[in-house]
Amino acid sequence: MCSDVSEQKNVCLDQILADRRSYRMFTAAIPEEDHIRRILHAGLLAPYAAAAVGGSKDYFRRFFVMKRGSQSLNASIPLVMEQVNVMAQGLQKEMETNPALRKKAVMFVQRLEMFRKAGRVPGVGNAPYFIVVAERKGFPPVELQSLAHSLENMWLKATALELGFQLVSITSQMSGNAEFCKILGIPTGEWELMGCAIGFPADELSPSIRPPVEYVTRWLE
Repeated sequence: MCSDVSEQKNVCLDQILADRRSYRMFTAAIPEEDHIRRILHAGLLAPYAAAAVGGSKDYFRRFFVMKRGSQSLNASIPLVMEQVNVMAQGLQKEMETNPALRKKAVMFVQRLEMFRKAGRVPGVGNAPYFIVVAERKGFPPVELQSLAHSLENMWLKATALELGFQLVSITSQMSGNAEFCKILGIPTGEWELMGCAIGFPADELSPSIRPPVEYVTRWLE
């Protein structure tokens, strides 16, 4: 039997889960640093692959916060755009001889082309904060799964704080970029990366639409 407190917790959690949305437009207002720290703490509490990194003497997870207009972010923006160009050119070349890839990747390539024309990646420079989360590589290689847990915790906490949150997936392509890793102060190739943008949302988005649980669930005997 659930107590009143337990029920209140579940109601609040259900509301946060339902309110979680991807925001790509932010106001110029800068969130309080305390709110950012609370979001980072939520990411730190996320589960991780203990068996993969258990032998490491150094901690397995790191956070790097870049504020809009900062030296670190200004230096990162062209590096991220360079990676977009490399990805777009590489995919276009491979798609010329791979019809299956061409069919699957055409929309992604079009999105990369939008970034190239705009001269920026959404979330990197247009939001008050661009945050990179790093997970130490181990074996088996499950760093991306751990990063997903961490970013989801951060996303939910940002939602609870009424802040907008956007995943910046191109960040995962930067772990082998020596110049980018130098900005972060980590060795190239030893950490897997993922990023997000955080700020006050400029627009109110419509509720997320999902099918009924019964429609996507099969109870197996």
